[in-house]
Amino acid sequence: MTPPPADATAPVPLTRTRILDAGHSLLLTLGLARATTKEIARAANCSEAALYKHFRSKEELFVAVLRERLPALNPLLEQLTAAPGERTVEQSLTEIARQALLFYRQSFPIAASLYAEPRLRRRHQEAMRELGTGPHVPIESLQAYLRAEQAAGRVRADADPHAAAALLLGACAQRAFAYDADGGAEPPQSTEDFAAGLARTLLAGIGV
Repeated sequence: MTPPPADATAPVPLTRTRILDAGHSLLLTLGLARATTKEIARAANCSEAALYKHFRSKEELFVAVLRERLPALNPLLEQLTAAPGERTVEQSLTEIARQALLFYRQSFPIAASLYAEPRLRRRHQEAMRELGTGPHVPIESLQAYLRAEQAAGRVRADADPHAAAALLLGACAQRAFAYDADGGAEPPQSTEDFAAGLARTLLAGIGV
């Protein structure tokens, strides 16, 4: 008997998507140091060799998880830098802070385990340098956005864009460490209120 024709509209399982989903889940629960490519491949229902066809290393998979499964912080910063002035500086800083809070809430538990293992941390840092990324990238991207606003006259000429970027993102990362990482204490403000307050406070120092 002739088999029926394949349904062209039927979804095709994507190995890369399954690996990203499994990587996201295991990195969140086990951390970057403890989650192995073998465990991630098993959770994705594929071979470890298949995983390495899509990602050259666990670090490359980690970067893909950050870019494709966590809140999109860097794309937002790139968009704002390319088109400064489409929103007020306060609106932009509020949205950046909100996305940063969501990003660090998820990324901190993934990367925190590396700090207990210096050898793995060094290997991870070397891999990040080879991939052209790292935790400094959002600071530099926000610095670029603030410089664009400074050139447009909407940020004070004597303001320090790098220091301002480090202050905003550092506050977001610290909140993730202090409240979200261990779940032991409730933050005094919601994510939305904290983001808005942080933007207003920073803008009071650098705004025109």
